[in-house]
Amino acid sequence: MVVVPRRAMAPTLAVAALALAAMWRPHASSAADLAHVPVSTRRIGHLLMGQRLRRFSSSKQTKRSSSGPDLAAGAAIPGSEMAATAEAGVGDELRSEFRQVLLSRRRDLQVPLKVEQGNPVKEPMYQKPLRPGESEAMESCPRKEVENLKEKLVEENFYLITELGEQGRVPVLLLKLEDNVPKRKPVIVLLHSSYKCKEWLRPLLEAYASRGYISVAIDSRYHGERASSNTTYIDALKSAWRNGDTMPFIFDTVWDLIKLGDHLSEREDVDPCRIGIAGESLGGMHAWFAAFVDTRYSVIVPIIGIQGFRWAIDNNKWQARVDSIKPLFEEARIDLGKSEIDTEVVEKVWEKIAPGLDSQFDAPYSIPLIAPRPLLLINGAEDPRCPVAGLEEPNTRAAKAYEESGCAEKFMFIAERGIGHQMTANMVKEASDWFDRFL
Repeated sequence: MVVVPRRAMAPTLAVAALALAAMWRPHASSAADLAHVPVSTRRIGHLLMGQRLRRFSSSKQTKRSSSGPDLAAGAAIPGSEMAATAEAGVGDELRSEFRQVLLSRRRDLQVPLKVEQGNPVKEPMYQKPLRPGESEAMESCPRKEVENLKEKLVEENFYLITELGEQGRVPVLLLKLEDNVPKRKPVIVLLHSSYKCKEWLRPLLEAYASRGYISVAIDSRYHGERASSNTTYIDALKSAWRNGDTMPFIFDTVWDLIKLGDHLSEREDVDPCRIGIAGESLGGMHAWFAAFVDTRYSVIVPIIGIQGFRWAIDNNKWQARVDSIKPLFEEARIDLGKSEIDTEVVEKVWEKIAPGLDSQFDAPYSIPLIAPRPLLLINGAEDPRCPVAGLEEPNTRAAKAYEESGCAEKFMFIAERGIGHQMTANMVKEASDWFDRFL
């Protein structure tokens, strides 16, 4: 599998890319306007090529959040950074709106960030059975040959206290090579998919640590040490639908990742300007939104996690995503008096448990704001949960953002041909190369 850099494209490929760019309509407000571009048109070999155009400057008005404290009135997230001049205007405004949503569900903003000692987890919690060979892709991650690696790895298990309540205790697993001379190192935060846990990521954590990175994983909300049964996550989603006081699908874990950024930035062994973040599936969504709201995450690689939520609704392609957490939508269907799950049910669920997910914070508006930080998006070309057709608008807008920032080479979109919702060895290798290149 070969990635073709834009600067090295053959003339015929360059012409094809320009023709494709002409077909795309970056300012379209309806996903239906983009549905006519066939996936086959965009394939080159086994990959879809990263596009590099001009920066997107949207004239579309974003929906205002009506809930939560007003950050302008003084509420703030300690340690988080807002871009000053380079990302002024719509970027700052949208981040502010997203932070207000996060703050609206916090129990106590005065809780200081605190670290508590933890212990290795001997029996990790998995809320669904693991499939045979499921970890092979992670185990293929490039690693440096280090004699007696296991003995030379320093492992830290601890908890970050990010807010009141049981879910405000974030379990953290950190691996790094021991140093004879202490020095600051780059960090890679790795995030697991639904129903798994931080221990699942150990093959990746060890591989990155062998190459000199500090590798970090957390249990997302209602997963791993934050779960008590194999229904904890689904139960939390149902509770969020009923009560509207939590956001277990994506947003609450993003709060934890902001706090993790606070902790990492204060450590003496961390280079605070070199904190990367990557995740698989749900973890890819966590990486996406954490990087959107917190610019300290300097290199970003969401794997099979980026999708257009509004596009899926408008184009009747929401079923696969809904099926991944179907008990939640079945409960909402019953509450709404519906005979079957339909687009109205889907819209109401997203707005209740993740306000703005299918509107102002959706991929076409949040992804471009990650520029100019290096961003690699990796999906399966046949992934029904993250349809490639639904990513044309966000990818075009993101490519323009990087072009205008003068760093078009820092954005790439890859869709692996013939692959559905699955992280492959090729994806792991592409992510690894991206971090080595930019972090």
